[in-house]
Amino acid sequence: MIGSKRFRLLFLVVLLLSGTFLFAQSNEQKALEARRASLQKEIAEMNRLLSEEKEEKGTVLEQMEALDQKINVRQELIRVTNRQSNLLNRQINTNVRSISKLREDLELLKQDYAKLIVHAYQNRSDQNRLMFLLSSENFFQALKRFQYIKQYAQHRKQQGEAIQTKTEELVRLNKDLVEQRKVKNALLEENKLAKQQLYKEITTQKELLRTIRANESRYVQIIEEKRKESRRIDREIERLIRSAIVSSNKASGSSSTTSFELTPEARALASNFSSNKGKLIWPVEKGIKSQGFGVYADKIYPGIKHQNNGVTITTNKGETARAIFEGEVVTVMTDKMGRKGVFIRHGNYISMYWNLANSYVQKGDKVAAKEELGQIYTNRFNGTTKLKFYLYQDSKKLNPEHWIYKL
Repeated sequence: MIGSKRFRLLFLVVLLLSGTFLFAQSNEQKALEARRASLQKEIAEMNRLLSEEKEEKGTVLEQMEALDQKINVRQELIRVTNRQSNLLNRQINTNVRSISKLREDLELLKQDYAKLIVHAYQNRSDQNRLMFLLSSENFFQALKRFQYIKQYAQHRKQQGEAIQTKTEELVRLNKDLVEQRKVKNALLEENKLAKQQLYKEITTQKELLRTIRANESRYVQIIEEKRKESRRIDREIERLIRSAIVSSNKASGSSSTTSFELTPEARALASNFSSNKGKLIWPVEKGIKSQGFGVYADKIYPGIKHQNNGVTITTNKGETARAIFEGEVVTVMTDKMGRKGVFIRHGNYISMYWNLANSYVQKGDKVAAKEELGQIYTNRFNGTTKLKFYLYQDSKKLNPEHWIYKL
């Protein structure tokens, strides 16, 4: 019986460790499933937003950029699905080993229990138990024999319960194994389809590239025009920010042209803004990031480098830009084509929303988080609706991807 106690203790320890391992795997599986669902949603949004682009002036470049992004996301989806499949494989192998061990344990328990039943049958009469007690040499021996009879009965009960528990566990593990194999097969099939779609997208990208190569001079000119326009807008944004700093500091007597002199209220707002780093809302209700922050190689001519001082978000026609945080409108800029940019100050931080068809706010307005600022401009040539979003601390450029939630 001492050996049986040790066996039960060892079984509980193994079960506890196994449960901890499976719990950790379950959490990892949930995280992978959430990431896979997010990537699938992103791909669906890309297809919906970008599939209607036609090969008009400049739109082939847009298609190349869109395809490049879709290919990157789909490759990430395939990697995540592979990780899920591998994790399931490990879980299946763990279950197979657990089932094998449970079957061995169950067989041993049944053999032990069979011996107990045989022994109980051989000593089944009440008279045998009574004689066993009465034949004791003294009271203490009789007491020990009585306790032995009780322990023996309890041990039989425990063995029966252990058999039932292990049998139920075996049934559950077998059921889990069947479900896990179904999920794994579904993931493998999904990955197969994703790879087929990836091949089609790469083929389409190559065809577009051939179209561009056939009209190389035209597209090089378009790229250069886009670079010049981008640099011009960036210079204007930086000029207006410096102007806002000088104007604000003039009232306080500060001569700084690079950083705001903050009042206690402005300092509190800036602190609140900073504490929300990584949790700020998107500047649009729906959309996808089509170009990130920083220097990047051109999709057509990798030797040409571009600089993005903010992030570009592709959204639906008719969508509006919205304030990411409470603040005050410090200026509204308008370019020669009538497109607008709204600057909002949050203490010594400035968020800027560029490429608006119109503006719902004006200089001096107080705005709340999620407040609509203006409708985003839709390009009449290619039908794309894109918001350029910038973020500054004083006159220093910040990467919005570090501040906006899951941007």
